[in-house]
Amino acid sequence: MTGPVPTGTAETGRADTACHELLLRLAGRLPDDLLWRLRDWLAVEGRAAVSATLPRALLRNRVGLTDAEHDLLIDAVGGWGAPRRLLDAVLPVHAADDPFVQFRAGSGIPDLAALSVLAVVRGHTGTTELRQSWRVDGRGEQRVVLVLGADRPWKLTGTLQRLLRAHGERTPCVEVLASGFDAPAYHQAAIVGSARFWGATDIPTVTGGPAGALIGT
Repeated sequence: MTGPVPTGTAETGRADTACHELLLRLAGRLPDDLLWRLRDWLAVEGRAAVSATLPRALLRNRVGLTDAEHDLLIDAVGGWGAPRRLLDAVLPVHAADDPFVQFRAGSGIPDLAALSVLAVVRGHTGTTELRQSWRVDGRGEQRVVLVLGADRPWKLTGTLQRLLRAHGERTPCVEVLASGFDAPAYHQAAIVGSARFWGATDIPTVTGGPAGALIGT
C-alpha cells in the first residue's frame, strides 16, 4: 500500500521528482541511515512511508528548510497523506547549513562494488557520468557515489543503494543528479573531490580526480 498519491501519472511523476530533489538537498543534513531508507521507499513507490516519516524526521533532527525546499516538501508528501500541521511545523531557515565534511577522490581504482555500480549506470537511460568520492568526517570515511544525468533518478538511486548493500555497505550514499539540477555546496564539493569512473562519450577508462574538497568552513 502506498497511500494517497496525486491523481494521474504526470502529477505522480512531479511529486516523485520533487521528493527526489528534496532528499538530495538533505544529504549531509539528515543521518545517512535515515536518508538511504527514505530514498529506498521512494524508489519502490512507498510514498505512504515517506510521507509518514520525512516531516517527523525533519522535526526530530531539527533540520530547517528554505522556502524553496519547503515548497518541494509540500509538492511531494503534501499529496501523500502527510498532515499539513506537521509540514507547517518544519523549521524555516534563510539558507541551508552546510555540514562540515571533507571529500577526497581516493585511488581512483574501482573495487568490485564500484564496478558493479558502473555496469548498472552505463545501462540506465540518460546517465552521462559516474564519479566516486570518499566523505571524511568525525565518523570516519563513507563512500559517496555520484551519477550525473538519469531518467527517473529516484529509481536508479534505489537500485544502486540495494546493490551497495549487497556488497556490505550498511548506509549507502548514492547521489543521482538529474540534468539541470542546481547542485548544493555538498554535491559540488563531492564532485570536485571525486574520481571520475565513466562518461557517456568516453572510451571506458578510470581517471583520478583532485585530492579533495572541503565545505562547511
